[in-house]
Amino acid sequence: MQGPVLASILDAARRRAAALAPQGGALSRAAARAGPVASLGAALGGGCVAVVAEVKRRSPSEGDLRPDLDPAARAEAYVAGGARAVSVLTDEAFFGGTVADLAAVARAVRVPVLRKDFIVGELQLLEARAAGASAVLLIVRALGTARLRDLAREARGVGLETLVEAHTEAELAQALAVGASVVGVNSRDLDTLAVDLSVAERLLALVPGGVPAVAESGIRSAADVERVARAGADAVLIGSALSRAGDPAAAVRDLACVERRGRAAAAGGGR
Repeated sequence: MQGPVLASILDAARRRAAALAPQGGALSRAAARAGPVASLGAALGGGCVAVVAEVKRRSPSEGDLRPDLDPAARAEAYVAGGARAVSVLTDEAFFGGTVADLAAVARAVRVPVLRKDFIVGELQLLEARAAGASAVLLIVRALGTARLRDLAREARGVGLETLVEAHTEAELAQALAVGASVVGVNSRDLDTLAVDLSVAERLLALVPGGVPAVAESGIRSAADVERVARAGADAVLIGSALSRAGDPAAAVRDLACVERRGRAAAAGGGR
């Protein structure tokens, strides 16, 4: 059973997805014309924990973060600071984002761009591909098993990678079962909005070594990046802390040089 906040967000997402129906043909044609994009999974390798920096105006848990946001300029600053990928929130009702933000960022940077939203329908995938996204977020808790499988398959079919997000062991098993390009472990419980980094520590070590793993939520400092690195994170997705930063390039730079340990090190007792 979903909590009231998540249920409200998903109700709004379903209405937005349904409203895309008249544009289905145009979105399909635009997605087919979209050019090649950089791989999110490939961007998360290397010796340091990769930073996926988020373009984010506000959140249900923290209110306004950067209401005057210039998405393209923010993304360019993140990349200048060493971000390996940029996440763009496109939910308008709860996060203040738009698909236009996604398109602006995709035009401005050459790194992979993730559409972060509550994806519930196939037309949202076409919309993301047409806007220049490399990947989309799929949230296990927001989708039933069959719907998650179908959307993951459809995403691959239109040339999108998937970051499949889990918060429990059971959800992680589902994410792996659908062949996620990248697995995200969210320390925030979407039902209560509470954050507990021990969730990431517990679940990251369970992700197979060949699957890139991203720690999401609650990452605010280099010490936090170190903490999830010891658990086996290949990357961190950081939204609120970077959105508040007055100097976004410097803020990313401060977080982007933590040594990646790998899951083998984590399993050997590194925590």
